[in-house]
Formats: sequence, C-alpha cells, structure tokens
Amino acid sequence: MTDWNEVINRITSFIKQKVDEADAKGVVVGISGGIDSAVVSFLCVRALGWDRVLGLIMPEKGVTPEEDVNDALKICKMLGIEYKVIEINPVIDVFLKILGRNDDIAVANIKPRVRMIINYYHANSRKMLVAGTGNKSELMVGYFTKYGDGGVDILPIGDLYKTEVFQLAKYLGVPEKIINKKPSAGLWKGQTDEEELRISYSKLDAILKAIERDIELTKIPEIAGVKEDEVNRVVQMIQNSKHKREMPPIVELRDLISS
Repeated sequence: MTDWNEVINRITSFIKQKVDEADAKGVVVGISGGIDSAVVSFLCVRALGWDRVLGLIMPEKGVTPEEDVNDALKICKMLGIEYKVIEINPVIDVFLKILGRNDDIAVANIKPRVRMIINYYHANSRKMLVAGTGNKSELMVGYFTKYGDGGVDILPIGDLYKTEVFQLAKYLGVPEKIINKKPSAGLWKGQTDEEELRISYSKLDAILKAIERDIELTKIPEIAGVKEDEVNRVVQMIQNSKHKREMPPIVELRDLISS
C-alpha cells in the first residue's frame, strides 16, 4: 500500500532542493484548472510556502471552458498564492496572421508554446523556476508539446502515473470537482486526453506499468486486461516520441578534428 505521506515528503524535498540549488526565489506554475496543475500547485506550496509560488492562468477565449478558469482561480485562492490571468488569444492571433492556418496540429501546438514563453517570462523576471505539470503517463508516450508544456525546469509529478495523480490529489485535498473532471490539454474546444489518446488512462497505465516491469509484450493483454492492438499502439507512441525525452542529437566529430 502506498504511503502517500512519504511520497509527498520526497516530492516537496525535491522541489525545495532544486529551487535552492538554482538560488531561485520560488516557482511559477501554469494552472489550467485540471488535476495535474492543481496537484503540483499544492505540492509547491507545501515545499516553499504560499509566498514563493506564482500561479499563471492562461485561457484561450472560445476554447478554454469558463469552468476551467474558475477552477484554476479556486486553486489559487485556496492556496493563497499570487496569480495572474493572461488571455493568450492576442499572442496566438499574431502568430496565425503571420504564419497562416495550414495545419490543425501545428496551430494547436502554438498554444502550449505560447504558454511556455509566458511562464518563462515571469520566471526570468522574478528569478524563479518553472514547475512543470507533466505526469509519467504523458511523459512515457510523448503526450505533450515539445518546447511547449514540455519546456520546464522541474517535473514534480513526473514519476507518477495519471491514475496515481488522482490518488494523490484526493490525499492532498484537491476539490472533488477538479478530480472528477475529464482531463484535457485544452488544445481545441471540447478536446479530452482520452479521446485523443484513444485509450483510457486506466488502460494506458496498466500497459505502461507492465512495460516498465519488462513483461513480454505478448503477455501484457492478458495481464493488464487490454487488447493487443492497444498494447501495440502504446508501444508505437513510446517509440515515436523518444526524441521528446532526449536532448537533441549531435554529430560526434572529435575524432576528425585536430587539436
């Protein structure tokens, strides 16, 4: 049985250590109104105190549900942290005016990259770190935007599967309304994670845990209670997104260069 108190202690110690190592004044957290950012916000306040956490709420008018903005505000007020609401439409509109709207995915990925820039603007100006909200499930299958929501300094819940984040959220006292909400990256109106992934988080995590335990792929469907094609698709997602989890590759030339 998981000792969630020990999990919290290790994560909060990690946050404090990384902030201290960077000689930073605190952290910036992009707060979406979803469960991941709520959990990270709770943990950061536990680690550093309410006065060393800045929450940034960055809705897109016409896409971000008003409910999400209200839930994000509720988290900030519950924790007593400073927060800013910054609508990202004017910035996106400038990009689209210059670049055009030729590919839906390319356009969708502009949004988390704009949010990343805003996070780092405030982090740089205040000498803070950016605390990312990515979980282990998303990281393993590459369900994040490279140099977007993947552009962060620390990942406090990066070793927690999504289903474990739900458990931790309950332990921390995150509002039930947020816990019960369908997870969404907010890339377009009505978008949900599970619809885009084409698999539920419970099935995804069962597959990922089996892969992490080095169970033979042919045995995973029976062990995890999933279909063979679901396993194959998850394996493909892991392989295709490998570049997102690594530094950009370089060509080794030292053997050709004279000193």
